[in-house]
Amino acid sequence: MHAGGGRRRTLFASLYVASFILYTAFSQTPAAGKTKPSDALDSNYGPALAAADHFLQFWQSGDVENGMALLSTHAKAGITVDGLDRFFSNPVSAYEIGLGKRLKHGSYEFPIAVIDAPGNRRRHRHFSSIIVVNTGNSDWAVDKLP
Repeated sequence: MHAGGGRRRTLFASLYVASFILYTAFSQTPAAGKTKPSDALDSNYGPALAAADHFLQFWQSGDVENGMALLSTHAKAGITVDGLDRFFSNPVSAYEIGLGKRLKHGSYEFPIAVIDAPGNRRRHRHFSSIIVVNTGNSDWAVDKLP
């Protein structure tokens, strides 16, 4: 792999997330789902989504150091160092982030689908969610791992 591969993958993931947000924002009507787009897409939605996306990128690349930096105090207290190492040593080959919902002021939950790492013969899609919280000063952290 050449040096530019990581930047292209990050750019592709960012463009994918941005296009997915625009698609879901304009294609859903309030009656189409449980979360109204106007409820989810407030001024904090973008930074919360970006934090979730960055964390998933770090997981995908196995970057435990940067991934751990995005964890909230609550999330760090709920996992051991060995557990965190195991989590990041099992990267995913791809992920999708769905339309998030605001749980309360300063907290969002995003549904995600992850696809097993490329070493597996049969790829499996797993569904989970990730919760991010505002830790103050416009900083966002992952409060619940997928």
